[in-house]
Amino acid sequence: MGRVRTKTVKKASRVIIEKYYPRLTLDFQTNKKICDEVAIIGSKRLRNKIAGFTTHLMKRIQKGPVRGISFKLQEEERERKDNYVPEVSALATDNIEIDPETKELLKALNHENLPGINVINPVPLNNLAERPRGPRRTNTDRPPRQQQEA
Repeated sequence: MGRVRTKTVKKASRVIIEKYYPRLTLDFQTNKKICDEVAIIGSKRLRNKIAGFTTHLMKRIQKGPVRGISFKLQEEERERKDNYVPEVSALATDNIEIDPETKELLKALNHENLPGINVINPVPLNNLAERPRGPRRTNTDRPPRQQQEA
């Protein structure tokens, strides 16, 4: 069964990662030595817990940003993603395909002359209603049930 990590362990680990991120690795033994050098931790057991959670968070940081931890590299990555402008807009409306029912709706709203609208015939997703049903199956392979006496 899993162990409970206290607020002390989590907070200390986050502070160590924010201040000493370049020195930390994905190895527990290395992180244990770094925690021992950079922080005054009261007991060996608490130091090991902090180093273990630090290693766990470092592995999560490798996969992506982690909530509650802000360090320079992560902030630069977030800024780069925020400033990204795509070459082609996802909202480009040069050509919009609609079905006849939508065209009637636009006509009712007096918007039938919008540019770039093409009316297409919809393709039914499943043709279950159009397919005839097959013949009924019979249970000729199975012997009749025996009545149980109470």
